[in-house]
Amino acid sequence: MKKHFYAGVLDLAVLGAFLAPTSAAQAPPTGIRRSTLQQHDLATPGLEAVQARIDFEPGAAFGRHKHPGEEIIYVLNGSLQYLVDGKPPVTLRAGETLFIPAGTVHAARNVGKGQAAELATYVVTKNKPLLTLVE
Repeated sequence: MKKHFYAGVLDLAVLGAFLAPTSAAQAPPTGIRRSTLQQHDLATPGLEAVQARIDFEPGAAFGRHKHPGEEIIYVLNGSLQYLVDGKPPVTLRAGETLFIPAGTVHAARNVGKGQAAELATYVVTKNKPLLTLVE
């Protein structure tokens, strides 16, 4: 019981950091669920790794945003289209990967007919919001 409580508290804390730049009243995008799997300090001072699973309902999109470090994406299932500034749109399917450089503005959308999910690994600066929305 305690283990589940602490895991839930950690998820809430990381979700808070994930959404920190947005207003307190703003909810996560409709049809998207983010689950933090692990978060660890790295040997390089000031950096941490965060790994999360992001699930997309059919047609769900996560708007333009950026991270204070690199993002490494592995598509677990479905078809996800990524719009990365300076590059043509790319659609990835299960088993395909994408690297997004630090600070690069990007967006993602489920373009398949069913559920889609990605495993996102972030190598980011500690104590900065994991995500900043961009208009």
